[in-house]
Amino acid sequence: MTTIKEIREVLATVKDLDNPLFLEFEKDPRSGVQKEISKRKKAIQAELDEDLRLEAMLSYEKELYKQGVTLIAGVDEVGRGPLAGPVVAAAVILPKNCKIKGLNDSKKIPKKKHLEIYQAVQDQALSIGIGIMDNEVIDQVNIYEATKLAMKEAISQLTPQPEHLLIDAMKLDLSISQTSIIKGDANSLSIAAASIVAKVTRDNIMKEYDQQYPGYDFTANAGYGTAKHLEGLERLGVTPIHRTSFEPVKTLVSTKKDK
Repeated sequence: MTTIKEIREVLATVKDLDNPLFLEFEKDPRSGVQKEISKRKKAIQAELDEDLRLEAMLSYEKELYKQGVTLIAGVDEVGRGPLAGPVVAAAVILPKNCKIKGLNDSKKIPKKKHLEIYQAVQDQALSIGIGIMDNEVIDQVNIYEATKLAMKEAISQLTPQPEHLLIDAMKLDLSISQTSIIKGDANSLSIAAASIVAKVTRDNIMKEYDQQYPGYDFTANAGYGTAKHLEGLERLGVTPIHRTSFEPVKTLVSTKKDK
């Protein structure tokens, strides 16, 4: 009799829910075999669902493919809200019809999966550009303008230059044709790819800053105003990477000047 382990190995090769092997194995009365069948069917369904999700996230790209446009750059940023550190933008050109399993808005990807999906984007992308604007630029020109500068910097690094830009909720004064998409990182795979690249890049920068400026919990909060970060500000004061145009940093700086 075929062992359950052997059946499991055979089922692992099955890719379709209507495969006749399922009917064959369903005749086996052993509960272990039935569990393996159920498990494999669930895994196949999950793969089909994921493929449909990724297909839906290629809708903007597919419209452009129809027009003969294939060099499409997704553009996104991370770090508009924190009290410390830079704003980081990424621009990513993926190959035509590229689907990367698990790729989504970086906020929806489990933290433990960030590096794996980031690496998949690095491996498959045709080109990646990264733009970084530090806290001094943010304080000089405001966060909105600094974000645009970071995006332009990221786009300028792409080789070849893109034919079209898909940008998360932003318009840039560039000669390249572009589409601004609300919640773009959840609706376009190209933007989602840029989102995870920007996220991992910025998180790594903030980890380094945590070593340089301990006591603010930058590795955990990435510069956002968490309780530990605010506690660090009160206890240790403002660092050179804090955004002095953002509250409560602004008040802390002015209070120190007044003393």
